[in-house]
Amino acid sequence: MQPAEVFKSLSESSGSRFEPVHGTTTLAFTFQHGVIVATDSRATAGNYIATLLCNKVIEINPYLLGTMSGCAADCQYWERLLAKHCRLYFLRNKERISISAASKLLANMLAEYRGMGLSVGSMVCGWDKKGPGLYYINDKGTRLKAPLFSTGSGNTFAYGILDSGHRPDLSVEEAYDLGRRAICYATHRDSYSGGVVNMYHMKEDGWIRVGQTDVSDLLHQYSEEKK
Repeated sequence: MQPAEVFKSLSESSGSRFEPVHGTTTLAFTFQHGVIVATDSRATAGNYIATLLCNKVIEINPYLLGTMSGCAADCQYWERLLAKHCRLYFLRNKERISISAASKLLANMLAEYRGMGLSVGSMVCGWDKKGPGLYYINDKGTRLKAPLFSTGSGNTFAYGILDSGHRPDLSVEEAYDLGRRAICYATHRDSYSGGVVNMYHMKEDGWIRVGQTDVSDLLHQYSEEKK
C-alpha cells in the first residue's frame, strides 16, 4: 500500500487526523577553530523511511548555516526566506548581517505563526565580527545562545557524547571525531535517525563541507577500537 492510503485509513478508523512522528539527530558546537555542524541523513514519515540521503544542513550563505529538525518543508521554507533577507541586508548595508541579527530575524518570523502547526527546531551558526556564534530557534519563537546544541529525537544520546567530550580547546581533528561519534551513537540508539553523517566546519573565511561518513562504517570502526 501507498503511505498516503495508510494515513487516510488510519484517520478514518480513529476519527482523528494522523500525525506522523518526526525524527532526526542534529548537533552543533563552538570551539577555538570555529563551529562544527553534524547531522544524520534519515528522513522519516511516521514509521516510513522516506530517504537515507537527506542533507539536513541548509547553506544560508557562505558565512551562515542552518540545520533542519522537525518538518523538513517548514525548515527549508523559513531558512530559505531567511537567506533572502540576509542577502537584502547585505545589498542595503554593504556588510554581512550578524549571526545574532539573523537568528533574531528567524525567531521573529516563526513567532508570528506560533500555534499554527509549524514544526521547526533549527540551529543557526556562523562567523561575524564577534567571531563564531551558535543559536537555537524553534517554532514558538524561542531563541537561545550556547556553545553546543543538539536537536531531534536522538538528541539525548548525542548530548551524552558531547557533554563528555566537548572542550573549547579541541583541535580540528578532535572536533571532527567528536561530531561523528555523537551522531553515530545517536543513530545506533534512535530508530528515527540513520544514514550518513553530514559534517560542516564554519571557519573565519566561511564554511567548508567536511564530507559524508556512513554511520554503519563508523559504528564498526568504534567497535573494533574497543577490542
